[in-house]
Amino acid sequence: MKSIKTLTAATLLFFTNISDAYFPEKTECIAPARPSGGFDLTCKLVQVTLLDTKAINSPMSVTFMPGGIGAATYNTIIALRPAEPGTIVAFSGGSLLNLAQGKFGRYGVNDVRWLASVGTDYGMIAVRADSPYKTLKDLMDAFKKNPESIVFGASASIGSQDWMKTALLAREVGIKPQKIRYVAFEGGGEPIIALLNNHVQAVSWELSETFPYITNGKIRILAIYSEKRLGGNLANIPTAKEQGYNLVWPVIRGLYMGPNVSNEQYQWWVDTFNKLQRTDIFKKQREMRGLFEFNMTGKELDDYVKKQVLQYHELAKSFDLTK
Repeated sequence: MKSIKTLTAATLLFFTNISDAYFPEKTECIAPARPSGGFDLTCKLVQVTLLDTKAINSPMSVTFMPGGIGAATYNTIIALRPAEPGTIVAFSGGSLLNLAQGKFGRYGVNDVRWLASVGTDYGMIAVRADSPYKTLKDLMDAFKKNPESIVFGASASIGSQDWMKTALLAREVGIKPQKIRYVAFEGGGEPIIALLNNHVQAVSWELSETFPYITNGKIRILAIYSEKRLGGNLANIPTAKEQGYNLVWPVIRGLYMGPNVSNEQYQWWVDTFNKLQRTDIFKKQREMRGLFEFNMTGKELDDYVKKQVLQYHELAKSFDLTK
């Protein structure tokens, strides 16, 4: 096993080839929600790895900007802070779904600079550890029999990816989305707190955000929305597909920048993330946070994001959420 000292030396050498024509003196990552959620996770991952790999000289600050499930931050960056070269903003697949439905106001997918991904997450559904629902079928049978008996909690409003995953499950058992009892929280750990206090019976969320609660035995994940079972400590958790529900929902986590950041400044970040994603330090931090490999930067990410927004728009139309 490599020592920390060896890793530090190797990564320091690794980053010396990045052009020093531009270097950010001050860096900030904005998480568009309250602490403890997926945006926080994204920023903390980047904060740790940028410093530990010596890509930056001083710690990156993390700022929380809740409001509109990312809309407040998106509008602020474009309208008020469009040219800050040291500022990056966390986004997720949920952000792209909101963009697809026009929930970010007058701004669209072309109004920021999509920078880099840090990994992919997966949707999941969980209940309390002492819940009578032992499998996804148990839960959905109870829901189908009496939709009023199950309250689903999540960290976003109707039309969000958490709602969409719940609506897709309902569709699988022939229940109209309008029948879903759904409680939206702003973010952070609020959905899990509501679940543990029995205010909701199930939580539709992302796997990485529930990671700490899996290890302490307080919740039971009924299904992960991946194509196949995941490895390691998650190998014993079944997918929705293997239980008979055709639902796969990966959740990209990444970063964007303001629209007026210069090409030189933007390219420094692209080059940095291209190298960062290949380091052992980054891979270890990503794994610790329950994320899986998904490496894109610059134009490749920009193309992916715009394609994904179009696909989400069509899905939203199928639920009469957009025109």
